[in-house]
Amino acid sequence: MIKGYARVSSKDQNLARQIKALNEAGCEKIYTDKQSGKNFERESYQQMISELESGDLVVIMSIDRLGRNYDEIMNEWRRITKEIGADVKVLDMPLLDTTVGRTGTLTDTFIADLVLQILSYVANLEREHIRERQAEGIAIAKAQGKYKGKQKKAYDRELFESTRKRCDSGEITKTEFARIMGVSRRNLYNMLAEVD
Repeated sequence: MIKGYARVSSKDQNLARQIKALNEAGCEKIYTDKQSGKNFERESYQQMISELESGDLVVIMSIDRLGRNYDEIMNEWRRITKEIGADVKVLDMPLLDTTVGRTGTLTDTFIADLVLQILSYVANLEREHIRERQAEGIAIAKAQGKYKGKQKKAYDRELFESTRKRCDSGEITKTEFARIMGVSRRNLYNMLAEVD
């Protein structure tokens, strides 16, 4: 089965261009996330991995849509291609197509691995540059007295307490607790720490 994966970094960004390219590449099922590429703890990505089978093909628009952490990109690539036995095709980089590597020469495989390492490094470097620019912007805003920091999201305390009781009793999981509250698991843990 041909499965596509598309990702943007935030909820206000649009996936349409990636989805169009994945449809044109013949994807039968497309998984999407609107979340940072700093790690692979993304709901749709994890769903795709859990449903991936040997012989499947994963299609992505570019390597940075997979992620932005060098080591994790390399690990996930190996997990998909070696452990699961699926193939990966990166649309904007034809050298990153493991379906070619399976029938190609050792040199083809070596070149694909080399290109993957370079592009993963570049994706990671770009993430670091984004963080540096963000830190510089915050420093300037602070100096100008315009920085207010990240605003805490208001939440329904009654819903929080009743849902917490359900979680503590084992009726629901922490993941379900976070979904009910409309926050990530990380934010849920922050909320729990504040209350405690």
